[in-house]
Amino acid sequence: MSEDLIISALVEDGCSFEGRMSFSGAAKISGQFIGEIFTRDELIISETGQVKAEVEAGVVVLKGTFEGNIVAHQKVTMVPPAKFRGTVTTPSLKIDEGVVFEGASFVPKN
Repeated sequence: MSEDLIISALVEDGCSFEGRMSFSGAAKISGQFIGEIFTRDELIISETGQVKAEVEAGVVVLKGTFEGNIVAHQKVTMVPPAKFRGTVTTPSLKIDEGVVFEGASFVPKN
């Protein structure tokens, strides 16, 4: 996540949201989210974020807890203390040491 990134959607720590979210620009989830997320841009799940969802995005940065499926058209980056359970499909996957990853990853054929 670059320092000059403009956040267009935000679920702050202490908030919870259930449903379908679609947005342009970047979104940051620091609270709880259950449902579906669609964007061509960037989704950031912060250290306090707890997400149970089906996600389709351009870029996903995971630092929190995620359960479900991610389809990212550009890349997925997981950094501690991230905990992931599900499947991820993306052409570029980076999992840093210390991340808990339970599931499967798929790289689509060109």
